[in-house]
Amino acid sequence: MTNWPVILSIAKTHLLSKIKQTATAALGVTFGIGSYITLVCFMTGLNTMLDDLILNQTPHIHIYNEIEPSKNQPVNLLANLKNNFSVIHSVKPKLSQKKIHNALPIINYLNKDIHVRGAIPEVKTQIFYIAGSIELAGNLTGINVMDEARLFNLKNYIVEGTPEDLDTNDNGILLGAGIAKKMSLSLGDRIQISTIKGDVFPLKIVAIFQSGIADIDAMQSFANLKTVQRILGEAENYITDINVKLYDIELAPSFSKKIEQQFHLTAIDIKTANAQFETGTTVRNLITYAVSITLLIVAGFGIYNILNMLIYEKMNDIAILKATGFSGKDVQIIFMSQAMIIGFVGGILGLLLGYGLVRFIDTIPFRTESLPTVKTYPVNLDPLFFVIGFSFAIFSTFLAGYFPAKKAKKIDPVNIIRGQ
Repeated sequence: MTNWPVILSIAKTHLLSKIKQTATAALGVTFGIGSYITLVCFMTGLNTMLDDLILNQTPHIHIYNEIEPSKNQPVNLLANLKNNFSVIHSVKPKLSQKKIHNALPIINYLNKDIHVRGAIPEVKTQIFYIAGSIELAGNLTGINVMDEARLFNLKNYIVEGTPEDLDTNDNGILLGAGIAKKMSLSLGDRIQISTIKGDVFPLKIVAIFQSGIADIDAMQSFANLKTVQRILGEAENYITDINVKLYDIELAPSFSKKIEQQFHLTAIDIKTANAQFETGTTVRNLITYAVSITLLIVAGFGIYNILNMLIYEKMNDIAILKATGFSGKDVQIIFMSQAMIIGFVGGILGLLLGYGLVRFIDTIPFRTESLPTVKTYPVNLDPLFFVIGFSFAIFSTFLAGYFPAKKAKKIDPVNIIRGQ
């Protein structure tokens, strides 16, 4: 039966007698795990920020009426031409309305689906911004402000004002920062907008947003849904687009096809609309985890080398232990205990070091026009990273100690003593 108090006491004595080597081994674990925690938290934080640039502003499914050529041309109706080869020139799109028929019932139906986090209406129209003699082309989108803020993080892109300011003002407009700069406008000013029909409406600037994409900021603005419907002279059921947010983004492709078949509308899922973005995210994550795992493996080899050298230096101690009655298994457990102690202490210190560095990075100023509300470098303090780091510290030191300890178990004390 293993006498644990004696074995742990001997392991402790070995570790303290070679305190520099012990500290070096523990620091190898510490810096390996600390580097892993720092890198993976920082890189996944950056990846999340880059993902948010697309995901925050893009619906998982965008539903609208697509303008497209008629599938059944008049020539197809002539029976005597069915067996002939017909060539049609200058095919024109069919006359179709931008309005989604029965949009409100469709929205209610989608919101009842267990997979749908939210389905909200939009009204999009082309306008001209007028301020004095300046006239710029742009787009105005009517939204349910608070729903847009809840599902698509609208608040994160508003640099002046709040979503509530727009929600409570029927004559307000959320203006793009690019337009405001070009027309020398600021919060509280009035701007006139003109529809493509020539109707002019004055609106008060209650908020200014900045998406970080210059082309959007120089053209796009938002107003209440009812405000845009009133500007266009349309009824409350006039809806041109429906944006859907799902609980699981992976369901978007199949769910969009289901919507197209069920309602005979065009439904574009986020993966189809942003295929390049999806590829970039996968590659970034692959690089992050590959580098992180490499750091852990390098740390593991360092621990192995140190413990291996430690056993060679303890040959005399091993011979004495065996000569005094300790079995090979006891010797193996002694050196395994040393490895596990080093792994435990080094792992704890590594977690503290990594956490401290991540917290420091979180305080470094970081400014980007893409996300104006982000003030410092983004980090991701996922507890899973810390669990993985500590688990690897224990696992790697176990393996690093197992093989040298197994070698120590087989050492013949007579040969060592004769060699002296």
